[in-house]
Amino acid sequence: MRLVRNGEIVEDRYLRVEDDVPVPDGVAAIVPAARFLADHAELAARTAPTGVAWPNNRDVAELAPHLDRLALVALAFPAFKDGRAYSQARLIRERYGFRGELRATGDVLRDQFLFLIRAGFDAFEVKKDADAAAFAASIARYSVFYQPAGDARPSAGLAPRSKPLNRALNGSPDGSATCDRRRHGMWFGSLSQLSNALSSKASFDMAAGLRTR
Repeated sequence: MRLVRNGEIVEDRYLRVEDDVPVPDGVAAIVPAARFLADHAELAARTAPTGVAWPNNRDVAELAPHLDRLALVALAFPAFKDGRAYSQARLIRERYGFRGELRATGDVLRDQFLFLIRAGFDAFEVKKDADAAAFAASIARYSVFYQPAGDARPSAGLAPRSKPLNRALNGSPDGSATCDRRRHGMWFGSLSQLSNALSSKASFDMAAGLRTR
């Protein structure tokens, strides 16, 4: 498997260590979930980075108390149609505030890259070198999204707005944002007002963002 990070194929510095094998000193290592939970105090004392391979059928709440001592969490996709790791990723990023490497492993396909990024993944084990280019294209495809997610990409509710759009949403006669009614990234204002402000020259891409014709 090749590792893609930040749009490039990079060397994987982590060694995968099985349950019955000693964890070597001075080497970045990924251990299975059961072993990590059993030996977490000993593993926390290591000087080298430690990661855990977390299965998609185990509650990430068990992992939450230990996230500040982990450098990496690897989540599994046993099959492309099994999406439980998406939910795990968002919980780990958004609810528990993990800022280390979040790696997608298993049956990771290039047409899922954008969704994986939005869920909070920043590293991917892939099968082909060409997938690195596909990953970079996925990142650049959209600049603004409708909803906030597990990544740090800007959402439409928090993006700068034009004066016509401010007038439609806020009732501000001069187009200023002084009457802002947004809360937690949501826009308040009727759909008809929004449609009128955007005019017939704009179309909504329901999959991922807003684009103009």
